[in-house]
Amino acid sequence: FFWFSDKVDSELLQGYSRYLPHDTVIMTVKVAILFAVLLTVPLIHFPARKAVLMVFFSHLPVSWICHILVTLTLNTIVVLFAMYVPDIKNVFGVVGSTTSTCLLFVYPGLFYLKLSREDFLSPQKLGACGLVIFGICVGLLSLVLIIFNWIDQ
Repeated sequence: FFWFSDKVDSELLQGYSRYLPHDTVIMTVKVAILFAVLLTVPLIHFPARKAVLMVFFSHLPVSWICHILVTLTLNTIVVLFAMYVPDIKNVFGVVGSTTSTCLLFVYPGLFYLKLSREDFLSPQKLGACGLVIFGICVGLLSLVLIIFNWIDQ
């Protein structure tokens, strides 16, 4: 990888398409990825819509109009991101810096603090607080580095 990093695109299939533009195997893989994405979108869209409805519209009675408007809004946001984000590595960078640090450091520490019945000054709770603070610092640092990388480009 280190020897060929300037020759490898971030989108691997586009790199193959440049050298083999009409190869049947590459076209088949692209169609398979297209179907995988098309079939995955509803699985991801359902919890996103459910979360938006619970956070912002839980005080309202359930209505089809609200359901349809939230669905259309989420679809519009996804399509706009797909059209205007130039490279998917930007999206993976932001999502990775925020969600992975939360899943690895912040949430376990918060869950321990919430569920533990010990005193706050116990070594375990102080360690959990340190884990939460460390996770927030790592997440913010990686997000800032990603943003600075965007500015430099």
